[in-house]
Amino acid sequence: MQPTMRIPLRLAPRVLSGTVLPVRSIHASAIAAANVAPVVGTGPPPEAPIQRTPNERVERRRRHAEMLKMAKAIRSAKDGKQSSSSSSSAGGGDLSPTRRRFWKDVRVKDVDGALQVLLDARPLRHPNNKEIVRVPLSKPTLATALAIEWDLLTSAQQATQQHLIPLTSLVCRAIDVAADDALGERATVRAAIAESVMRYLDTDSLLCWAPPAGKLDLRNDAGESLRDVQKRAAEDTVGFLATHVWPGVTVKPVLDGHSIFPAEQDEGVRDVVQGWVMGLSPWELAGLERAVLAGKSLVTAARFIAEWSDDAAGLSKAVARETRFSAEEAARVTSLEVDWQTSHWGEVDDTHDVNKEDVRRQFGSVILLVSGASKSS
Repeated sequence: MQPTMRIPLRLAPRVLSGTVLPVRSIHASAIAAANVAPVVGTGPPPEAPIQRTPNERVERRRRHAEMLKMAKAIRSAKDGKQSSSSSSSAGGGDLSPTRRRFWKDVRVKDVDGALQVLLDARPLRHPNNKEIVRVPLSKPTLATALAIEWDLLTSAQQATQQHLIPLTSLVCRAIDVAADDALGERATVRAAIAESVMRYLDTDSLLCWAPPAGKLDLRNDAGESLRDVQKRAAEDTVGFLATHVWPGVTVKPVLDGHSIFPAEQDEGVRDVVQGWVMGLSPWELAGLERAVLAGKSLVTAARFIAEWSDDAAGLSKAVARETRFSAEEAARVTSLEVDWQTSHWGEVDDTHDVNKEDVRRQFGSVILLVSGASKSS
């Protein structure tokens, strides 16, 4: 008689259920804690961090610009060597016309009662209609700045890049306005510019104020809130315009308190402002357009044009001012909120600083455009 087969208890449930599953091993080794190696220093401690100097970013960019300039000089020398070798060989040609500068000297000359910028003997021409660019005799600083702008170009190809010739573009804009005005009733450019800049009166950066400050809101060293700074700057400019430019007209803030919808100006204010814009000279109108787009503020641009222009919009000589509304001041009052935030939370590299300099550059170009010999100094 054979002995009865005994099934281990751990397998009995699986056999009785009719399904035989593989046996799982059970770990029965003793538990041992991990042996962590001690942290041992391999050298001297690191040096303490050094605070960045304010001019560190400027120095870094200066070194970067010098490296680019050196690389550009090496490429130019290499291209010149290739050009000389190819021209000496049979059938060889020179560099592409767009890759070389076809002029050597740039100068300003009085021709037929106007200033012209000459590239060697060739006068500077409008890029669209090919007309000669003629600058009034009362604007010698503008003509000189144009000449410097073209003297800094290294190739004809750069002359097709608008960001490299911003002053030329601005002058050509004024010439286009003057040419369109000559059409009389068919003129459309002046009305289009006036309509464009008048839109900024409803969202003027100088007339949009922050809500009243609370107990936890940030303040500057003088104890002023952002709203206090904005209100002081706006009242100064609006008061100046109501006294010298738009007599009796007061422009009120478009965003005040906790409102999210811009408020409309009083009846008649827009008509007076638009009439003043339509009466500007071509040079003033082109400058106003550039200033409005730069600062997003029609009020600031109007004061800027009035203080610097030698034409009809300029202030009378009886209005004597010790300090003029400079490009630095115009850029500051149109960027109050940005400056307020960056002064507390810091700047974003290559963003806030670049925009800051770009706004000042554009306001400076407007000064050159609208001012004459008596106000450019």
